[in-house]
Amino acid sequence: MRQSFRPVAAIVGAGCLAVALTSASGIAAFAQTKPASEAKPAAETKPSPEAAAPSQPALKEITLTEKQVLGVLAAHKDIDAIAAKLPDDPQAKPDTKIVQQLDAAATKHGFASYGEYSDVVETISMVMAGVDSKTKTYVGPEAELKAQIALVQADTKMSADDKKQALADLNEALKSPGPTVKNQANIDLVLKNYDKLAEALDEDE
Repeated sequence: MRQSFRPVAAIVGAGCLAVALTSASGIAAFAQTKPASEAKPAAETKPSPEAAAPSQPALKEITLTEKQVLGVLAAHKDIDAIAAKLPDDPQAKPDTKIVQQLDAAATKHGFASYGEYSDVVETISMVMAGVDSKTKTYVGPEAELKAQIALVQADTKMSADDKKQALADLNEALKSPGPTVKNQANIDLVLKNYDKLAEALDEDE
C-alpha cells in the first residue's frame, strides 16, 4: 500500500494526498450545487428505504493522465494547507471562501477545478491502496490489507497494545477493503511515480 509505510498507515490507503479527501467529493459537489430556487420541492422527492440509510459515496475511478499525476505531486502541499481549514465534520457545509481558495490552488497547478483535483487524488489513492510496497506491484486492496495484517502479527517490536489496536483497525478495514482498480493504465502511471507519491503520502500524514 503506501510505505516505507508504518503498517497501520495502510488502513487509510485511499484518500491521504489531501488532508480532507474524505470530504473532497462533498466539497466538489457543493461548488457545483444548484441554487435552492432551482431545487425540486421536497414533496416531489420520495427517497426509497435504501436511500434513507446512510452510506459512503462510491469511489469514482477516472482515467488518469501523467500531467494529472504530476499536477497532484506539485499541488498537494498548497491544497492540503487550505484543506486543513475545513471543518472536521464531513457533513458540515464548507466555507465558500475556502472552496474558492481550493479551486484557485487547483487551477494554479493545471486542474480545471478542485473537483477535478479531488477526482484525480481519489483514483490515485485507489491504486495506492492496492500496491504492495515491497514489490511495488498492484495486488488489490484486500490482498494488501491481508499482507499488512501478516506484517503486524509478525512484528516483534510493537507493544502489545499497539499491535492489538493496529490489528483491530486493519481487520475492520478488511471488512470493506475498497474497489479493485480496473484501468491498467492508471496502475501503470501510479507505479511509475510510486516513490514520489509514497513520499507525498508520508508528508501528508
